[in-house]
Amino acid sequence: MRYVIGYTDTPTGRDALALGIRLARSYGGSLHLVIVLGSESKPTLTPTDPGYERFLQDTAAGWLAEAEASLPDDIEHDSHIVYADSFSEGLLGASRDLLASMIVIGAARGGLLGRFALGTVASDLLHSAKVPVALAPEGARRVGTAPLSRITCAIGTRAGADALLDGALLFARRGDSPLRLLSLVAIDQPGGSADRAAVERAKEHATSVVEQARTHLPDDLVPEAVIATGDRIEDAVQSIDWDPAEIVFVGSSRLARPQHLFLGSTAAKILRELPVPMVVVPRDSVLTLGE
Repeated sequence: MRYVIGYTDTPTGRDALALGIRLARSYGGSLHLVIVLGSESKPTLTPTDPGYERFLQDTAAGWLAEAEASLPDDIEHDSHIVYADSFSEGLLGASRDLLASMIVIGAARGGLLGRFALGTVASDLLHSAKVPVALAPEGARRVGTAPLSRITCAIGTRAGADALLDGALLFARRGDSPLRLLSLVAIDQPGGSADRAAVERAKEHATSVVEQARTHLPDDLVPEAVIATGDRIEDAVQSIDWDPAEIVFVGSSRLARPQHLFLGSTAAKILRELPVPMVVVPRDSVLTLGE
């Protein structure tokens, strides 16, 4: 596993780094810290000050050196300064060049030397990446760097999530952590009313999907299954007990191109309320743990 960490010397960057450490400790692999600076070849009407460019490079190098020095001895790592027209473009390029298994970023808004907004970066990556993207919620650094405690796999209310489930199972077994299957059911209806029969049909359908997912798993693994309901998806997410040390796997929208990531509307709603890290997996992608 190779984790590309989109790093900045900000709380957001430190959240991403902390999550990267937990992922590496849970599933093995190495961290590759990446800072993106504005492309030196980008046209500009104002001549670039060589002294300022050197200041940016030295500052970025200092940030990376401090971050690497803070890493535990048991974590394999290196660092890179990348030049690109945007933070997201730089991370995507780095993920290709480094043969990354996953990109890890902070989900909160932040910036690199006043140049790029990480909120925009997250949005860009969640609609274009070819590898899974892990998002660390604000404050993830305060959870610590112990291995992840549980994997929750959001399987949705439709069948066809075999690849996502296989990947979640693979990670759960490598990390020796419990697996939880989650189905969220929103019961709001047009006009603001909730028809009880419609609600029951939705819950029954979610139950059947959970059971189908369970039959797809090996006999020696009996995951917990949770069906959460609420007036909205956000309410359903809030109704669930979350362990601060767990992580959630979700799939991409069916609108995504094969092997590409595209954050769907349901996943976006989950993200807005989720208090734990989330990994969004490209459509039809087969999650692996490397060699």
